[in-house]
Amino acid sequence: MDTRSDPSQPASEARRAHHEHHEHHEHHEHHAPTPAVTEPASAAPQGTIYTCPMHPEIRRTAPGHCPICGMALEPLMPSLDDDENPELRDFTRRFWWTLPPTVVVLALAMGGHLLGWLSPRTQSWVELVLTAPVVLWGGWPFFVRMAQSIRNASPNMWTLIGLGVGAAFLYSVAATVAPGWFPESFMVHGRVAVYFEAAAVIVSLTLLGQMLELKARGQTSAAIKALLGLAPKTARRLNDDGTEGDVPLAHVHVGDRLRVRPGEKVPVDGVVLEGESPVDESMLTGEPIPVGKRAGDRLIGATLNTSGALVMRAERVGSETMLAQIVNMVAQAQRSRAPMQRMADRVAGWFVLAVIGVAIATFVTWGLFGPQPSWVFATINALAVLIIACPCALGLATPMSIMVATGKAATHGILFRDAAAIEAFRRIDTLVVDKTGTLTEGKPAFDSVVPAAGFAEGEVLSLAARLDQGSEHPLAQAIVAEARRRGLPLDAAESFESASGIGVRGVVGGRRLALGNTALMEAERVEWRALSERAEALRGQGASVMHLAVDGRLAGLLAVSDPIKASTPEAIGRLREDGMHIVMATGDGWTTARAVAAKLGIDEVIGEVKPADKVAIVQRLQAGGRKVAMAGDGINDAPALAQADIGIAMGTGTDVAMNAGHVTLVKGDLRAIARARIISGQTVQNMRQNLGFALVYNALGVPVAAGVLYPAFGLLLSPMIAALAMSLSSVSVVSNALRLRRERSPEAT
Repeated sequence: MDTRSDPSQPASEARRAHHEHHEHHEHHEHHAPTPAVTEPASAAPQGTIYTCPMHPEIRRTAPGHCPICGMALEPLMPSLDDDENPELRDFTRRFWWTLPPTVVVLALAMGGHLLGWLSPRTQSWVELVLTAPVVLWGGWPFFVRMAQSIRNASPNMWTLIGLGVGAAFLYSVAATVAPGWFPESFMVHGRVAVYFEAAAVIVSLTLLGQMLELKARGQTSAAIKALLGLAPKTARRLNDDGTEGDVPLAHVHVGDRLRVRPGEKVPVDGVVLEGESPVDESMLTGEPIPVGKRAGDRLIGATLNTSGALVMRAERVGSETMLAQIVNMVAQAQRSRAPMQRMADRVAGWFVLAVIGVAIATFVTWGLFGPQPSWVFATINALAVLIIACPCALGLATPMSIMVATGKAATHGILFRDAAAIEAFRRIDTLVVDKTGTLTEGKPAFDSVVPAAGFAEGEVLSLAARLDQGSEHPLAQAIVAEARRRGLPLDAAESFESASGIGVRGVVGGRRLALGNTALMEAERVEWRALSERAEALRGQGASVMHLAVDGRLAGLLAVSDPIKASTPEAIGRLREDGMHIVMATGDGWTTARAVAAKLGIDEVIGEVKPADKVAIVQRLQAGGRKVAMAGDGINDAPALAQADIGIAMGTGTDVAMNAGHVTLVKGDLRAIARARIISGQTVQNMRQNLGFALVYNALGVPVAAGVLYPAFGLLLSPMIAALAMSLSSVSVVSNALRLRRERSPEAT
């Protein structure tokens, strides 16, 4: 199979042009900074380091929970051998085992009084028996985290959940075991009102929410796992005595000679010693065209040798390979981002302290100064304060908005990875875009044919296609596909020869053909300069140009290019109208990059960019105070996607890019970026409204539950009314979140 470069340049420049798309991927010494560990280095054993996804400054040498937010710690660097998250497995088991009794308790609470054969007292005991395992076993992790939050002086959502569930359950147990403690006014349907169903439902819903969150969080390591999975397990080493054999990749050393057979992955970074073969580097570079390799060319570990046999010398192994460094860059960028503190979490700490303070003050005040039985009133009113302050509404405020927003966004081909991405997207003012596969289709397509004097267009295309039938090169396939589309004759060539790096030769219909770059033309002593201006013009438009010679005479030019997506011009225009600063950063050469940028009206363009350079570009813009989004589709874009404030992956690109990005555009249509900004703004506004509803209900309900209206009006808020107010607050939050579905459609923008 042949390997080609842009054949519109002389031989001395052909090799440079041949590497225009890929030489920037050669390894450069670079080490991602090692994150600091909170424990002394000497105390940390050799092994896995665990960190909190919300508070990356937390480092532990064993699994556990974050002392700040209570979230489960996860490995700093995931492994391909990682099993299912043990906490997810535990919460899933607790949820499914406790769901049936929760449903039964809820049904009894709603209509148990209608059952003539079940006395009110018996019903309370039945609910107690059913609820006890739900709360004490199913909700046990919540109480453990609540205790940790108190011990660490870091009140959080677990504090609220633990207090809410615990208060409802303990109050209901007391009402069931000792109903005589309670005044007659608390009797409902022949028994003291109990709230077992509230405690059970809160536990079940919280377990369900944790299951969904843990599954989503598990996907954050998918990008790194996908990268790790690219590396082969073994390498075939050539020994000094002439023998060869497979060895584990960890046993490969610098200087080892390795054989890479057709269809195998390149084991480590190195240099070709013998052989010629096209190597598919798309899994690391995002470039769709295999790159021809011969003696002296560099190889990147984990890329795919397509057809020929190669012998290489290992130059960088282990953590020094490009793949390992990309893994490190992705991991470091993910962990170095400032944690997104949800609004509810920021409010929760102060809210919990305030509620606890009010409950204690209520208990003491009623116990010392209230009417008889004063301590019973003190207990009831303190419990009412805690119940009305149940975290349901506060906990639902953000997730409900996120659920509705993500569903709405999905209908527009926009997939947000998490709530943080939705919150941050509206602040983006700068967009860095890759070219291949993002602005363009990412697939070579036939562009045009320019016949020389004495030749017809169809004749040139037909001859080139007949010769190229013997080649598997994507550029050749584009030419053959165009000839077939036009119905041109495609008889087999009598002979075919690949001139590595410069083109192909052969005999078609008794005529001697040569198809390739100017270096091949000079080797064949063909005068090619008659069409040089036309070739330069095509190359300036981003096309790869090939010269066809027939019997030593120039017959014409054939151009193949990667077309710009039909939606790209409109998308760029819309984003510029919105005030977005757009930067194109591509691994392509400067000529091609400038040509594409000129077509699209992009003012700032950076060509011949390495993967690490894209990260540096994003960091430079961030250092200048900009909120940066990075849009790309290749594995080489993954570090920059992770580093950016918002990483935007093309759904038509690689899985690694999509896993590293914060947002995925399913159709790869950049117009969706404008829609995503609108949805982001609507969602954040909705979340703030929801938090307002939740806090207003508590601000009004807590004082009433504490008894501030009793001296003037003789009014007390029973726990039953408190539970009703809690439910109404949740209904208000849910109803307001559902309004997002009726907000102005972003399609209109």
